[in-house]
Amino acid sequence: MKDLNYYLDLNYEIKLRKLTEEEGGGWLAEIPLLPGCISDGETPEEALANIEDAKKCWIETCLELGRSVPEPITGDFSGQLRIRIPKSLHRTLAERAKEEKVSLNQYISYQLARAEGHPTKANKQ
Repeated sequence: MKDLNYYLDLNYEIKLRKLTEEEGGGWLAEIPLLPGCISDGETPEEALANIEDAKKCWIETCLELGRSVPEPITGDFSGQLRIRIPKSLHRTLAERAKEEKVSLNQYISYQLARAEGHPTKANKQ
């Protein structure tokens, strides 16, 4: 069974940002994967130290309540993704791919990359 120490040893992403004077100044640290797990401090180092305590409390509470604790995604990606889409969308995508004279896989990959702002051959020109 996964216990508190298991989760504390996981490498959660921490986002750190400087607070504006209107927000009270200092620094804010948060763990996006753990909703509401935030902390602050006068310095970046203090905010990071405080977020570790907030993470421990957040995870302890989940475990006590029997709730699942999200785990960070590892960097092991296969490049394959299976999704279900409506038949009408599948047909439309297949027709567009045929018009472009590319495979459906290439067409969908291109459209996803374009939507996410990733470089594509078309927008490198």
